[in-house]
Amino acid sequence: VQLQASGGGLVQAGGSLRLTCGASGNSFAGYFMAWFRQAPGKDREFVAAISWSESDQYYADSAEGRFTISRDDHKNAVYLRMDNLRPEDTAIYYCAADPGHFTSVPTLADIQYWGQGTLVTVSS
Repeated sequence: VQLQASGGGLVQAGGSLRLTCGASGNSFAGYFMAWFRQAPGKDREFVAAISWSESDQYYADSAEGRFTISRDDHKNAVYLRMDNLRPEDTAIYYCAADPGHFTSVPTLADIQYWGQGTLVTVSS
């Protein structure tokens, strides 16, 4: 599965963005999908994830209540809606996929497929 993230950009604090993760090659229907991010000088960290059935969603504490993950398997796309953005949300955002099933937040080592990132910059 080849993943490609898009939708990043420059936004003022309090603004919104929607990131999109598309896939080429195999469909990711049935895959567990996630978003991670990496801020300058920091480790890559979990942001949000959604199960293949959409019944389970997971959010980092920093994303809870502001970010929403969703998927549309017909369009082979996963979205991350980000509202009320803060300067500390500035990072490269990566989409990720794994054929496994998770009942808790995945770690970096759990993820099999990674896309290239899209940069989100939030100005104060």
